[in-house]
Amino acid sequence: MRIKSGTVTHRRHKKVLDAAKGYYDRRSKTFKVAKQAVDKANQYATRDRHNRKRNFRSLWIQRINAGVRSVDEQLTYSKFINGLTLAGIEVDRKVLADLAVNEPAAFEAIVGKAKAALG
Repeated sequence: MRIKSGTVTHRRHKKVLDAAKGYYDRRSKTFKVAKQAVDKANQYATRDRHNRKRNFRSLWIQRINAGVRSVDEQLTYSKFINGLTLAGIEVDRKVLADLAVNEPAAFEAIVGKAKAALG
């Protein structure tokens, strides 16, 4: 008696083809091509989850630098972060960037403390 694996294979194929919905041409219709496309998409998704963290950190640094320069044109991002460390202020870049954009007065007070710590 032979074993037929039709339902199992059909289910596996359906899962891949559902994931490939919205792809162009054979990438969304043919299992073999769709599987390659879905695998590649998952590789990109994994890579870009890591890259997103890198991109956001870069954005936060740019916003902090712009905020620092608007308060004091001579003060750089690097010196500002050093001043925070010397002042014992532990605020991460995400929060600092948010303060620079949404709460300029609070950010200005932090910049003042960092400048005072630098001497």
